[in-house]
Amino acid sequence: MLTELPLFPLGSVLLPYGRMPLQIFEPRYLDLVKDSLRDGIEFGVVWIRRGAEVAQRGSAAPHLGDYGSTAKIVDWDQLSNGLLGVTIEGVQRFDLASIETRANGLIVGQVALREPPPSARMLEVWQPVLEVLQGLEAHPHVRSLNLPVDYNQAWQVAYTLIQLLPFDEALKYELLGIDELDELMQEVDMMLSQVSGEA
Repeated sequence: MLTELPLFPLGSVLLPYGRMPLQIFEPRYLDLVKDSLRDGIEFGVVWIRRGAEVAQRGSAAPHLGDYGSTAKIVDWDQLSNGLLGVTIEGVQRFDLASIETRANGLIVGQVALREPPPSARMLEVWQPVLEVLQGLEAHPHVRSLNLPVDYNQAWQVAYTLIQLLPFDEALKYELLGIDELDELMQEVDMMLSQVSGEA
């Protein structure tokens, strides 16, 4: 079953449970944020494979990923530069079936929402992944996101850590598409090992 969803294409990947600060200045996205705040509705965040986040006259439409995450606004404020700042949180993965561009430039997608992954407790073998996440939470930028992490929920730990780590966005996109928890944890653990080996 397909659902219509307004889309916010980004050069960054948003994962479920992940939080991301945004500056909003384009009219089409100001309207999107206003509608989301007023009605409490979610919108879709899709990774831009190629193209620009900011629309430019005569430029081609960005080439979007095949899947993404729905997002909700968890905080907002006017920034010192006068722009609207919002913090979004990933909620649920979806597959993108088709898109159309409205007159105001807003991209709307027909999406198929994926079933949320089943609840899974953290296992002892995944402890190194949890320890890295707990270490990152001492960083001022991470503290400012006010992440409500349940350390007992394995999917939440994995997704939150992937969101925070400075991995290439193409890699984060691939990880977002993984449906098996064991596979996701193995990939994250392997990447952490590579990072520690390069340090």
